Amino acid sequence: MGLALRMVRRMEAWFERMGAEYAYMATDKSNEASLRLFTVRCGYSKFRTPSLLVHPVHAHRRRVPRRAAVFRLGARDAERLYDGRFAHVEFFPADIGAVLGNQLSIGTFLAVIDDDGRWRHGEWRGAERFLASPPASWALASLWDCGGVFRLELRGASRLRRAAAAATRALDRAARWMRVPSVPDFFRPFSGWFVYGLGGDGPDAAVAAEALFATFVNMARGRAAAVAVEVAACDPLRRRIPHWRRLSCTEDLWCMKRLGRVGESDGWDWARSPPGLSIFVDPREV
Repeated sequence: MGLALRMVRRMEAWFERMGAEYAYMATDKSNEASLRLFTVRCGYSKFRTPSLLVHPVHAHRRRVPRRAAVFRLGARDAERLYDGRFAHVEFFPADIGAVLGNQLSIGTFLAVIDDDGRWRHGEWRGAERFLASPPASWALASLWDCGGVFRLELRGASRLRRAAAAATRALDRAARWMRVPSVPDFFRPFSGWFVYGLGGDGPDAAVAAEALFATFVNMARGRAAAVAVEVAACDPLRRRIPHWRRLSCTEDLWCMKRLGRVGESDGWDWARSPPGLSIFVDPREV
């Protein structure tokens, strides 16, 4: 038995002692060695194929769709909305209140498509009223400051590439009206923000999600170099989320395995279930 296989076996044993029913791992589709280890030797099933979408932060502001009104929610209202509308989503944490109350959680925001102006000029009236009479289209998401735990750095870039990136930033700062797609200074340790708990409802929910993401990128100016979100392959909100392809990853692969001995199963295996429209990525695991 190789070292990697022994490590996986020991981790699975610890998971079971802690009361876990399932174990899952994330890798890249092109990582053949990892896939062979988990799917062939350890019995994991290919489970989900989410995409990590990343947008850099510029000196200029991104335009937020005018049809959208964005509200910042308090922790109690945020928890009530998540419990009321997202408890069925895959990987939704049972301790959502602890996630929202974590010091790294920047806040929760709601975007409403407001074609008649009712929401734009009104005030937030609480989660209960929202759940009782929701708007036709809306989206909800929260922000997490990954820089409070770790920082990233891009190495190996040539001096020419570094100079070109610096030139785009200088032009963006000097002439923000030009909206230059500048490249942040990824060549030194930088912070990133992660969007979690993204979801919504309605025919224009994707527009509301776009408004949220644009708002987050604008908020991150001077505080983070990039904003990222991980979405399910079938998520209808995905098509309107602004991102750079060169920074994003659409080759993620999650594999899952049900723990326990043969015969202990109740006949249903989440690891082999069909995918839902969305997933909840716990930011504590990023």
